[in-house]
Parts: sequence; structure tokens; C-alpha cells
Amino acid sequence: MTYKISFQNPHTQYIDIEFEIDNIAAPEIEVLLPSWRPGRYELGNFAKNIQNFNAYNNKGEYLKFKKISKDKWLIATGGSSTVTIKYNYYAAELNAGSTWLVASQLYVNPINCLLYIEQKTDLPCRIEITVPKDYELAGALKIMNIDITSKHKVFKAIAENYDMLVDTPFICSPSLQHNMFILDGVEFNIWFQGECKPDWPKIIGDFFIFINEQFLVFKTFPADKYHFLIQVLPYPFYHGVEHAESTVIAIGPSYNLMRKELYDELLGVSSHELFHTWNVKKIRPKEMLPYRYNTENYATTGYIYEGITTYYGDLMLYRSGIFNDEDYFKTLTQQIQKHLDNAGRFHYSVSQSSFDTWLDGYVPGVPNRKVSIYTEGCLLAFIADVQIRNQTENQKSLDDVMLTLYRDFGEKRIGYTAQDYQKIIENITGQSWTKFFTHFVEGTEPYKALLIDSLKYLGLELSVVTSKKAYESFLGFKTVEQNNEVIVSNIFPDSLIEKAGIRIKDKIIAVNGYEVRNNFNEWCNYFWNEPFTLSLITDGKIREITIEPAKNLYYKTYLVIKADSINDSQRANYNIWSGKKY
Repeated sequence: MTYKISFQNPHTQYIDIEFEIDNIAAPEIEVLLPSWRPGRYELGNFAKNIQNFNAYNNKGEYLKFKKISKDKWLIATGGSSTVTIKYNYYAAELNAGSTWLVASQLYVNPINCLLYIEQKTDLPCRIEITVPKDYELAGALKIMNIDITSKHKVFKAIAENYDMLVDTPFICSPSLQHNMFILDGVEFNIWFQGECKPDWPKIIGDFFIFINEQFLVFKTFPADKYHFLIQVLPYPFYHGVEHAESTVIAIGPSYNLMRKELYDELLGVSSHELFHTWNVKKIRPKEMLPYRYNTENYATTGYIYEGITTYYGDLMLYRSGIFNDEDYFKTLTQQIQKHLDNAGRFHYSVSQSSFDTWLDGYVPGVPNRKVSIYTEGCLLAFIADVQIRNQTENQKSLDDVMLTLYRDFGEKRIGYTAQDYQKIIENITGQSWTKFFTHFVEGTEPYKALLIDSLKYLGLELSVVTSKKAYESFLGFKTVEQNNEVIVSNIFPDSLIEKAGIRIKDKIIAVNGYEVRNNFNEWCNYFWNEPFTLSLITDGKIREITIEPAKNLYYKTYLVIKADSINDSQRANYNIWSGKKY
């Protein structure tokens, strides 16, 4: 099978694609476009971006076809042994998992736009990419040859099968910035596309350190070469997607790339996505081995493939010394804050929420319904790590669990189940973990006390302070600002606000008659200790509600800190867990 990718007018953002299938012996063939992409466990319905779909025989004559589902076509071959399908793909979305065409670059995630035949996914795939002569190519494609004409450059590559082809995104551009280094025989390439001024010595030094830390967990790396493809955008953005031999990261704004806050975000997402090279690209849940691209791949183990990865992404930066105490405690605090602010934890387990990413997993959804597999999985991984250390007198940890998963399942291409994960922990600790999985993974039992105990084991504690936003603490709701409007975004169950009849998506326009103009919190703090009136808009109608702030706290602000006083055992626990000295 051969794929040809080119473009004529980048300002239209349409990519020209040809798909040639040979050795056909059947009177009809079915071709499909993937409905979703690995790394984003929801339907993407990429077929909505296809224009001018047509099929031809080996003489260039039109073949009859009909569409038989949203992303499947039935083509009558007319006896031809070769069929060529031509179509355009609209590439007008830029994130870490999309396909994008503008005058400055061609960026392709093949899973979005390359057709396949279910019976032929194991066959080798050839791909030809025609771009302007001054373009270079970044990515893990196995380039076999490059043809150069007076105006164009044609990259010719091969993939061992369709799975590898669509797991290999690439960027073609005349403005790519590139550097590389070698660690334990593995070549790591770092590519930047977009306006930015990389501090290469710092970037290479930090990447080398955190990658080495991950090597210490798994002992070996699944690839000979790896590519970080970093799209730097001129506006705030943060997104990453993992692949077997690469990752795409979209981040911005450009001018902040090397400033601490955004640079830490770059390190965090890079560490997270690299850890996925083992945990999900190799260590794969049974339901996703192999991937089924034309339908949902339901799995209840998102707390493993996303949650554990979230935990280790930041922990690797901490253990390696790139993150200091303040940096790491900040990220852990953010996860705890999200967990405790979300009343959905009382209604839907992380296991159920994993299954339902295919329903509404990447949007907030209805109030207090579900939890995040990233946040809950991260915290449950932290608790599991600490409890394994506790039960084995610091002889074993979650590292040993992940290494076992990699060796017994990942390297052998065997899909794991939740029961396999539990059994590995029980074998390592010699204790039953049924309560942990029944109550906290598959159930909705609160685990704040267990979280605090785990922190205490390391000589850490969870400090509770009053929110700087009076309306969160004493009224019980959160807001977001959209287009200079204050919108109610979350409401604490049984709070004053809920009882007063305020709803999510209400717009707040005034406090005690004073118009709100990017100063809602200031007015609330000013009036917080006396009754005050909120003017708001509900369903297009203006109404007023008078409220007297509560004396108790609703939403609280949390902070992970080192305890003022610890014993020698806690100090030793912390030192072993973090690789640092308390």
C-alpha cells in the first residue's frame, strides 16, 4: 500500500492525499478512516474533514463507490487489481494530535487522515511526501530516499505496517530548529517549530537528566531513536500526545518558552509523554491490544495508563533534581486541590470515569458527575507507591510494579487487566489490596485520610488555608471569566449559593449595585463580612439574590509542605522516595 501526500495552495488548508492499493482480487473493497486516535480516548470522527473522495482503476478510470458508514466506503473494483483513492483533507486545527497546513509548515498526524483496509493493516506501507524544496522533515518516519527536483523535495519512507505508520507524526517546514544527544545508545532528537529562541544547553541538559531518571525505572528503552516534536504557538497553549518513537507537544506563548513557569510546563509535559513510551505504547490495556480504530476501545484502567503517567511525569523531574521542593509540591498540591474540589468523586469512580472518556471524558460534563483519570489516577498512584514502600520496609515501590508490567506484558505484547495490576502489587507486598481497589478505584469511598497518611509517612503534611477568594470560601462557588463576563463554573453541594438558587452558567453583573468589571473578587472581599446582593443573569433575565456569608468554609485551599517536626523514620522514607535529603 502506498500513500502520497502533497499540497497545492496552503492557504486553503487542504492536503492532497492518494491511497494506492495493489494485489486486489475481490470485486469490492472496504476502506476506512480511523474514528479516533490513540492518546485521546474519545471519538474524533476525522472523516468530517474529507473532501472530493474519488476512486480510480489502474487505467485512471472512475470506479463506483458508496459510503456505508460515517467513515467507511465500499468500492467496486471492476476487476482491477489496483485501486487508487484520491481525496483532500482539511487541515485547519493545530494541537498535539491534529493535522495542520499553512504556508510555513505541513504538519501531519497520519491517524487523522490516512485510510486503511482492515484485512491489510499488517502489510508494509510506503509513503511519499512532496513539499517545497527548502523544507526539512522532523519525525520518526524511516526515510528511505529523498528525491529533489527544481521546485520540490519528495521524502520517501516506509513503515512496517499501518499501526506504525499512523503512530508516526511528522512536521515539514523550512524553519525547523533541531538538536540532539545520545543516552545509553539511544538518539534523542528535539525539534522546535514556530517562533522561539531555545536555550539549547539548558534544554539538552535538563532533558538528558529526566530521561536518564526514567531509564532507571525501566532499565531499557523500546526504541533506537526518539523525537520530541514541539509546536511553539504565539498564544497560551498546553497539550501533548504520545507515540511509540516520538511525541508531539504544542505549547505557548512563544515569548515565555524559556521563562520558568512555561519552561517547567514544557519539562512536565515532555516527561509525561516520554513515560508513555513504556506506559501505554508498550504496557497496553487488554482492550487496546490491538487498537481498533473504527470504534470505541472501552477500558476501565485509565488510572493506570494516564494516572500513573501523570504521577511519574512530575516525580521524575523531582527525583532527578530538575524540580525542587517548591516545584514538585506545587504540582502535587494542584492534583489534590482538583480532587477535593470535585464533588463528582462521591458519585462516580475513577474506573467508571475511565470507561466514560468515550462519552464526555475531555469536557467538564454535567455538575458533580465524574472524576478525572489524570488527577485521581495520579493521587492513587502516589498512595500506592507510598503504601508499597510502607508494606515492604522501603524495599519495593511502584517502580517495581511498572517494571514488572513492562517485562511481563509490555515486552511480550500481552495486554494487561486491572486484575493483573492488582495481582502484581499483591505479589510484591505479600498483602491483600482488595480493599484499596474495591473502595477507591472501583468505588467512591473518600480517601483523603489515606492521602494524608501517605504524606505523613514521608514527613509531609497537607496544610489548609482560607481561599483568597471570599466567594469560594464563604459563599461556596467558583467562577471563570469569559469575554470579560463572570460566569459561575462550580457550586459546592448544599452551599448558600446552591440553596439560594444560583446555577452554573449564571452571569454575575454586580455586587451591591456596583458593576463587575474584572473586579468581582475585590468587591466580594470588600463586602464579605456583611449581607450583600448579587445581580446576575439567568436564562437572559436579570435577577437579584441577597446572601449573608457563612461562617464555615466551603471551598478550601490546600498546600503540601514539609512538616515542622519529623522522626528519623519519616526522614529516611522521604530520602528513599525522593532521592533527596530531607
